[in-house]
Amino acid sequence: MTTFEPDVAASAVPLARVRRGGLVESVHLGHLVVLDPDGAERAVLGHPAETVWARSSLKPVQAVAMLRSGLQVDDEQLALACASHNGEEGHLLVVERTLAEHGLTTADLRNTPDWPLDPDASWQRRTAGHGPEPLTQNCSGKHAAMLATCVAAGWSPAGYLDAGHPLQRAVHDEVEALTGEPVRHTTVDGCGAPLFSTSLVGLARAFGRVARAPHDEPDGPLARVARAMTGHPWLVAGTGRDATAFMTAVPGLVAKDGAEGVYAAGLPDGSCLAFKVLDGAARPRPAVLAAALVAAGVPEDVVGPLGRTPVLGHGVPVGDVRATFGPLA
Repeated sequence: MTTFEPDVAASAVPLARVRRGGLVESVHLGHLVVLDPDGAERAVLGHPAETVWARSSLKPVQAVAMLRSGLQVDDEQLALACASHNGEEGHLLVVERTLAEHGLTTADLRNTPDWPLDPDASWQRRTAGHGPEPLTQNCSGKHAAMLATCVAAGWSPAGYLDAGHPLQRAVHDEVEALTGEPVRHTTVDGCGAPLFSTSLVGLARAFGRVARAPHDEPDGPLARVARAMTGHPWLVAGTGRDATAFMTAVPGLVAKDGAEGVYAAGLPDGSCLAFKVLDGAARPRPAVLAAALVAAGVPEDVVGPLGRTPVLGHGVPVGDVRATFGPLA
């Protein structure tokens, strides 16, 4: 008998409002949770215990599983394993280096071919005569690291995207361990890799553990992921991206966006957050992330400017996107 999860739309609440000319033009609904270092709920909007697809926000957890399975890379390569990168030249060079150091080439990548996310990088590839490629797709760093993990562990790289492959079983188990929840659903992510479900509470919990790890277990794989991401925020996203901007501004912040409006972040003291914008829009993410970080204890003057998203009329600001909660509302 087929069973269905509760309708996540039924319990969603406003996370952000879009104002134009003094009127509310649009409202973005969703779910959000902010947890204290001890796991207690500091802020809750909607019903963050419901099951969601965390999409690329799971990449740091996947990277932890790869390190436990024997992956040997430097911090730049590890940051790319956690990235949804822009496809800028600096990103592609690190991906190619990861492959080359493990006896692999771009022909071994099995992620979905795509253009770079960065408009300038995409234009440069097009004018140079390239088409969509696995290398320039935003998940190529993760896929290069997955292939490198297979080489290090002695697993066949063939079929590394199958849910039953030893690599993906290791990722499944790590998702359960770090979120503290059983994986109830499995599907395929946009890049072709298996995707495991969790709740926003579990996702936040995982990020709190990763971000706090340099203090708790400085030599462990969680700490390595945290240091790689915080030490190389540009590699995790790229020019003009909110994840890069927020991690650059907030020392020790581990933050990762995901498709369809998902975001997760953890702070060095173990405070953490996750949210899902119900309509999948990216537009409200900076405003909601900034407000959630303030709720987690980050000074308003540090992240407030990063959360400001103007609404333009004829190229001039005539409104803005604001969170519905906290002092930034």
